[in-house]
This record gives sequence, C-alpha cells and structure tokens, in this order.
Amino acid sequence: MSDIETLGGRLAVVTGGSNGIGAAAVKRLAAAGADVIVGYHNSEDRAQALLRGLPTGRHEVARLALEEPASFKALAARIDRRGGKLDILVNSAGFTRAIPHHDLETLTDELFEQILIANVRGPYSAIRALRPQLRASGDAVVINVSSISGFTASGSSVAYCASKAALDNISMSLGRALGPEIRVLSVSPGAVATDFVPGRDRAALEAGALSTPLKRVIEPDDVAAAILACATHLKVSTGTTIVVDGGRHL
Repeated sequence: MSDIETLGGRLAVVTGGSNGIGAAAVKRLAAAGADVIVGYHNSEDRAQALLRGLPTGRHEVARLALEEPASFKALAARIDRRGGKLDILVNSAGFTRAIPHHDLETLTDELFEQILIANVRGPYSAIRALRPQLRASGDAVVINVSSISGFTASGSSVAYCASKAALDNISMSLGRALGPEIRVLSVSPGAVATDFVPGRDRAALEAGALSTPLKRVIEPDDVAAAILACATHLKVSTGTTIVVDGGRHL
C-alpha cells in the first residue's frame, strides 16, 4: 500500500468491535497496519476469537458499555499505559428495537431513553473520555457509525432515527470544536447485512436492494472500507457524513 494507506504504528479503538460493521472495521484497520483495541459489551469470547485471526500487532480487547461512561475512562487509562496516544476511534456500537413508527405504545419512554443513551450519549462519552489521548495524536479521527435513518426518518424505530440524527449533529458540532488535532466524521449506511435489526433476513435485504440505484446489498465490509477511507484518505474532511447505501436514500 502507499504511504497514505498505511496505518503502521497507529492505535485504533472500535466500539462494538466483536460483530457486524465493527468487526469488519477491526479487520480492515488491522490489515492496514493499525494496532486495534476491540471493544465488546457481552461477547468477550467472540472478541477474543476475532483477535486471534488478526495480523500480528499489539491488539487487545476491552469491555466497553455504552451506558457506563466509567468503562471509557478505564480505557483511557489503558491507553495511557500504552503511550497515551489514540489515532482512530470508531464508534460502531449501538442499539435498536424494530418497532413500527405508528406504534407509540410499544416505544415506551424507557425504551426511547435506552436507545438515546446507547446511540447518542455512548459515543459522546467515548469521545469525551478519550479526547486527551486523541489530541495527543495530533492527527486523530473519530468515525461515528450512523445511519441514513438520521436524515430519512425511515428506520427500525422513531427513537433510532432520532438518535442517528443527533449523532450526525454531534459529528458536525465536534468536527468544528475539536479541530485541528481531531477530525470527526459520520459514516451512514443503509440496511446492512448484519443481525443488528432482529427479524431482518437476507431475503428482505435483497428485495430492498432491488429498489436502489446500485441494486446491491450493503455488506459490513462495504461500510468498513468507508471507515478506513476516513482514516487514510479523507484528511481534509471533518464534520460531514459519508453515505454508504447504494443510493437507497435517493
């Protein structure tokens, strides 16, 4: 790879790194030479299995809970023991529940709050706790995995759509506030071939893809490729959104 594509000597953290888009991002970043801390919530075995398949490097796993800001403070201390510098933060962890938008009874106040905590406060907590380590890099990037639901208002639930709109707004605000040392970007996929939304199978994804301009099911690695590009090539981009949806939003 060319120099601009090589991440040798750089440290990346991926929340939600044991599965789906997060795991694909871990593989992409490690293949480009980065050392990766794989964040997981409950699936330590899956995170460890992923770790064993990565190229040689100073990789490790860390339990990161979106609803527990203290877990990110503990991660900051671990990074300090590694030299105190973080180059790439990928906020891929999140939570949703498939609820028709008209069903306000099922989307309770409590569930709405849980989704907002996971998808909005969680990434913010990570950025807030790791800001000193990101600033120490001098050329860091935060990549928030969002969704086209944030601007189409069409997705698994009203709360999920609202949470992703808020996350995109945070990317804009912090892109302005944290430069020049830290860039902040959103990567916004459409429906992706993962188990993130319960009940959405491959057949449904393929049927939905037929109505898009590119007629392709979006795979986790498609999103991971965009995440990698944010770290390697989009050096003068911040506070903006990279859409990865095959044209679904058009």
